[in-house]
Parts: sequence; C-alpha cells; structure tokens
Amino acid sequence: MRALNQRLVLDRLRGQGEATRPQIAADTGLSKPTVGQALLDLEQHGLVRTTGRSLAGPGRAAVVYQAAPDAGHVVGVDIGRRAIRIAVADLEGSIVARLDEPNRCRSASALVRTVSESVERAVAAAGLRPHEVVATVVGTPGVPDPATGTVHRAPNLRGWERRGLLHELVAALAVAGSDVVVENDANLCAVGEHALGAALGVDVLVCLTVGTGIGMGLLVDGQLFRGAHGAAGEIADLPYGPLPAGAAARRPGPVETAAAGQAVVDAARALGLTKARTAKDVFRLARSGDARALRVVEEEAEKLAYVVSAVTAVLDPRLIVLGGGIGGNADLLAEPMRRALAATIPVVPEIAAGQLGEDAVLAGAIATALGTARELVFDRRGLHRTASGA
Repeated sequence: MRALNQRLVLDRLRGQGEATRPQIAADTGLSKPTVGQALLDLEQHGLVRTTGRSLAGPGRAAVVYQAAPDAGHVVGVDIGRRAIRIAVADLEGSIVARLDEPNRCRSASALVRTVSESVERAVAAAGLRPHEVVATVVGTPGVPDPATGTVHRAPNLRGWERRGLLHELVAALAVAGSDVVVENDANLCAVGEHALGAALGVDVLVCLTVGTGIGMGLLVDGQLFRGAHGAAGEIADLPYGPLPAGAAARRPGPVETAAAGQAVVDAARALGLTKARTAKDVFRLARSGDARALRVVEEEAEKLAYVVSAVTAVLDPRLIVLGGGIGGNADLLAEPMRRALAATIPVVPEIAAGQLGEDAVLAGAIATALGTARELVFDRRGLHRTASGA
C-alpha cells in the first residue's frame, strides 16, 4: 500500500503539475498524513522536491511540491537514410541536448558505431554521465524483430536487414544498464503527433509518412497498434498495379515503388521536367504554378488516396496525418486526396499536415522513452524496498 500511495502521489504531480499536500490529498483521495509520508519517501529518493510555499488561502503558507525532472533522463534517436537525429530529455520531456548529423555510413556496422558514438556525445553535451540515462528509444525504418535480432523491410539502409544487427545496436546503446527499445519510425511519428502535434486528443488515427520510403503508424484507442508480428502499417507491401513476379521484385514494395520519392521524380522527368532532381524540386515547381509539376502532384495524391482508402475501409480512422519529406506537402496533397477518396469510400477521414515536421519521429521516441523511464526510476531508487521494509 505504501508503494501504491507513492505512485499515486507521483503520478498526480507528473500529470497535473506542482501542488501542495492538501491539493494532492484532495485530488488523490488519500489522507493528508498518507500524502505527507509518501512525499517524504519520494523526496528522500530524489523523485520529488519542494519549489517554495503557496500563499493562497488563510493560515500558514503550504509547501509546494513538484516531480523532480532531473531524477532521470531519456534519449531519443531517429535513424534515417539521410540524417541521424538525437535528443536527450529530462523526465518532464524538456530537451536538454540535441544533435543532428548527416548519415554518410556505407555499412550497417558503421551506422551502429556512428549512432552509438553520437549518443555518447549528446549525453556528454547534456552534462550527464551514462548511468543517468534511464531509457533509450530508437526509430528506424522497417520492422524490428527482437527474437532474431533482425530489422525486416528496411531496403533503404544498406545492410540494415542483416541478421543479428538489432542485437548489436541494442548492445551498443545499453550502456550503464539503460533500457533500449528499437521501434518502427512511422509508429513513432504517429506517437509523436499524438503526444505533441496534429493528433492531440484523437483516439483512432493513421500517420502516413512518405519520403524516400513509405510507411504508416496506427493508433487505436490512443495506443500504438503493431499487429501480431509488428508489421502493422507496412503499406509499402500493398499491391499496386500488376503484381510483380518473385520476392526480389517486391523490394521495395509495390506501393513504395509507385508513390515514394523516386517515383515522384521519375513521373516528373517523364513529363519533361528534367531539372527536377528530387521530389522537393517537383513540389517547389508545383507551388510556382508549373502545370506539369501540378499534374505529378495530383497523380501522387491519387496514389496516396488509394493507400488511405484501403486502410480506412478496415480501421475507420478519424484523422490521417501526413508526414515525411513528401507527406509534409499537405497543402498541395490534401485536397486532391479528399476528392479521390470521396469517389471511392463513403466516409472520408480528416486529412491534416503533421505539425512536428522532421522532429516527429524524435518526439515519438522521447514520448515512448518517458513512459518507460518514469516507471524505472521509481523501481531503481529503492522505493519498493522502502515500502516492503516499512
């Protein structure tokens, strides 16, 4: 019971902010003496601290308590084909260090080493020692399979699908006992937008990320939906047009071949836009009013609508969040997508641009790590032993 009371008090401070003992008692239903003992235990173990006194109301000023944000720290990592992004945050989610660098690695082993060294630099830049990092969450393309130590369906990172590589990555990051989780990047994008961005308060949503590759993160009842094998949202594998022959022809998958970054560039060049070297160039031309670029954008929106219609028929999401280098152009894509969807399905979900941009995966990684870290710091600071010995 003592440990339970401590958790109730700590959850109240984390969820609603600083408060006095009478306020905590009123909000939790615990007695003032019980709250006082829980606060004493939590303060002794560095999980709660005082911030001053409240002068509100008659009588003596009451001590104000807050959850200690520096009782532990978390690391979020976003591994992309072109960039590696790392952030270190305290238990309130405030970023205390940030590192962004280009991904120039030509092998999986080099990428594991680079990520590990970059995390070390970011932790040092935050003024922390390795053991002060409680949890690390890594976002990566593909489907992490902890059982085999393999990341499946990640063709855009050279060698990243090698068996055992996932174990190497976790071992490299699990310094000083840090809890390490590797998660699909589109899943983390959905978590990030739900926690801090365009999907706040939305319980059923789809985050469609389109860039070098294409992926989808799904949240149902506000919880990440991974499916039975962790492959929910791997929409690159959806059939599109004539089915290719043989497994090799499906890497990358049909939808990724038809709708990701290179497909946009190829479509533009087929219409004579030979100077369009990237999908970004195509969308820039479309914004300037170039008719051929606008046609490419319209076709891209129709392809994405095809994907969304298939998912909507099964999941019925309230919101589709568009993210990634291509998906970030929702101002050009959303309306033609709505038109295409209205001609296909009876209920068209809302379509919105992601609000977090390139930081969506990182935000999701931090949010996920915080959920783990807040529990771990409670256990690691010996509060269970205090409670059991009382």
